[in-house]
Amino acid sequence: MLKALDRNLERWALLVFYTMLVATMAIEVLRREVFAYSSIWGEEIVRYSFIYLAWIGASAAVRERAHIRIDVIFHYIGARAKALLYIFGDLVMLGLALLAVYWSMETIAVSWKFGSVSHGLRVSMVWFLLAVPIGFSLMTFRLVQSLIRDIADFRAGRPPYEGERLFD
Repeated sequence: MLKALDRNLERWALLVFYTMLVATMAIEVLRREVFAYSSIWGEEIVRYSFIYLAWIGASAAVRERAHIRIDVIFHYIGARAKALLYIFGDLVMLGLALLAVYWSMETIAVSWKFGSVSHGLRVSMVWFLLAVPIGFSLMTFRLVQSLIRDIADFRAGRPPYEGERLFD
């Protein structure tokens, strides 16, 4: 069960938010074009689904090393140097992710303190602001996994995991 969750957590979450986004957008287009009526809650659901989609997708990209990067130098260096560069990059990203979690929690605390709600849904903004720390927390988890894998590969002399390539 834990292996399936580790392998597919982001995929399942992305599927939920993408389905919610597409279904709500389709309903809102139909309502707007057929009934000449639209709602503010539909626009908010689409907006916040997209925000969650982006942050969870960033975590999925970290897991697969699929973020956009300039990797020309990787073609000219050996496996050990490549592993060291990946480890360095993951450490820098880990520091950034931890800072982002820390600073985003302040915004959530302020929203919680003053009880701000969304305009259309009348739901606490805390639920929507949580997208940032959830996304960066997932990224932190995936970066720690990546660091463990890269350090083990480096010690064993194996080439580092380079992720799946979208285009070659």
